[in-house]
Amino acid sequence: MELRHLRYFVVLGRELHFAKAADKLFITQPALSKQIQQLEDELSVKLFERTKRNVKLTEAGRYLLDESQYILNHLEQVVEATQRKAEGEEGEVRIGFVGSAMQNVIPDLLERLNTKHPSIHTSLQELNNKDQLDNLLHYKLDIAFVRLESVPRELEKKVVFEDSFSLVVSKEHPIVSSNFESLKQFQREKFILFSNDYSQEYYDNIMSIFIDHGFQPKVSHRSVQANSIFRLVEKQLGVAIVPSAMQDGVNLDIEFISLAHLRQRTQLMAVWHKKNRNEALVKFLGLMDKN
Repeated sequence: MELRHLRYFVVLGRELHFAKAADKLFITQPALSKQIQQLEDELSVKLFERTKRNVKLTEAGRYLLDESQYILNHLEQVVEATQRKAEGEEGEVRIGFVGSAMQNVIPDLLERLNTKHPSIHTSLQELNNKDQLDNLLHYKLDIAFVRLESVPRELEKKVVFEDSFSLVVSKEHPIVSSNFESLKQFQREKFILFSNDYSQEYYDNIMSIFIDHGFQPKVSHRSVQANSIFRLVEKQLGVAIVPSAMQDGVNLDIEFISLAHLRQRTQLMAVWHKKNRNEALVKFLGLMDKN
């Protein structure tokens, strides 16, 4: 068995289509079939169920796909870490995050990391919750900061920040903090909300606020980007409900009205793969424990 067998197998395992996988690998379909057959012969197991219409992984194939992704990504990390150590560096932590995590949690952690471990590098990607989990499961991220309550069993999680919500209105809106009494004042308004693609659990939590106030919101726009929501509110195209921490650093003609009196809260969760052996991640997690 050679590494190319695993690489070919991983691409086919993701695509579940020989022609598409062959195109991605820049080889012919017969050549890909031959490599997969060699791998199955080597292991003495069947990795794919093949019919004229589709290709699907066997139980053994699903197991090998998960492990192969780990092996290949870990090997890539080992190579990079070896090169960094040769240059006197401690490694790299690949961080995914939702926008609100950049308001306070991540900057504080990066500042602490730079003080304690200045030779550990970080790469940052702002992604929605689903893409972060996918990248963790495929070992493309070391740690993710998400707004979810449940995560796959392969992942560890830790609550790093709990926040209340705020109502966001244009500064031209007749109701602002000084004359706000209840969310019921907005039952005829259009709302701009985070899409349930952002997180179904988060979306359901927001919907429960409206249920508590006895009305169904008129949702005019949905987005997974906070800045898009704020811009629409600024243009008086609706009002929004967001985590309160998102108001930090916003320089738009909008106002945040605290809803801290409501029972609903939102949690920011740090999530990482149980199998991740990145030494730099271990050090990063140690700093997070002191948060």
